[in-house]
Amino acid sequence: MTRLLEKEDIRMEQTREKLLEVRNLKKYFPVKGGILQRTVGHVKAVDDVSIDIYKGETLGIVGESGSGKSTLGRTILRLLDPTDGSVLFEGNDISSIKQGKMRKYRQDMQMVFQDPYASLNPRMSVGEIIEEPMLVQRTMGKKDRKEKVVDLLKKVGLSPEARDKYPHEFSGGQRQRIGIARALSMNPKFVIGDEPVSALDVSVQSQVLNLMEDLQNEFDLTYLFIAHDLSVVKHISDRVGVMYLGRMAEIGPKKLIYSNPLHPYTKALLSSVPVPDVNRRREKIKLKGELPSPSNPPTGCTFHTRCPEAHARCKTERPDLVDQGNGQFVACHLYTNG
Repeated sequence: MTRLLEKEDIRMEQTREKLLEVRNLKKYFPVKGGILQRTVGHVKAVDDVSIDIYKGETLGIVGESGSGKSTLGRTILRLLDPTDGSVLFEGNDISSIKQGKMRKYRQDMQMVFQDPYASLNPRMSVGEIIEEPMLVQRTMGKKDRKEKVVDLLKKVGLSPEARDKYPHEFSGGQRQRIGIARALSMNPKFVIGDEPVSALDVSVQSQVLNLMEDLQNEFDLTYLFIAHDLSVVKHISDRVGVMYLGRMAEIGPKKLIYSNPLHPYTKALLSSVPVPDVNRRREKIKLKGELPSPSNPPTGCTFHTRCPEAHARCKTERPDLVDQGNGQFVACHLYTNG
């Protein structure tokens, strides 16, 4: 608990300077059909998302599977080209520049992937995996690269001898440490963790989360942390965004989101989190129906088909993300009129 309080105190002392600005970002995937395989529709994986990410903070993104969390992260990094909208990194629009010009931004923006078993090349040694980004970017000579690999292995809690071994010789937690070392090899400013601990054993998750926090403080990193586990997001995040069907339902400081959720979907998610203290448990909210298809989302508020508080306006009019004070924004008609 002390560790978390110290981290929050450090964040409060920092100036809230924007590192990343995402404006009306959309990512649609075409749906093909018929003999000629013409486009007959689109999967709206990310649909008009706008967020700011401040230097030195961790913004957690949560939501059900299929809500668009991972697609949002990959589109921000230009691993996927956006359908519409803009992404500004340190004031520079990187959403439409050519891949050749995007190369210089790759040094500052990295990703730690979900599956530590699939994200590492089994035919490359650990040293080669960590060294590869430095080779691609041609930022330093061979001797300096070797020294950097050893230094990064130590930083993530692995021995220098690990550089000559191969991924199959390590456990899942150790492989994720290798993935983190690879992401840090270019001295990035911004790192996206795409569910980086979801494939790990629970006993190992806290170790990796604490490592990421330590590295964030040491290297002055900014994180976008994607997860479906609300307790994990609560542990590491400063602010939390809740996504539903490609859109942002609610976003705000961690303390407010967890103590005073406003959106009915956020309330339902938090009610499902196990709490040891009987007196602090929320009444469980059971949502009706299944998550609608992102290729044919409901009109108006996309959550109205499952919302226990939906009314006529919700079926026809999409709610905007409105500031409710203290940095907490919610997209819900229950709050649009104050």
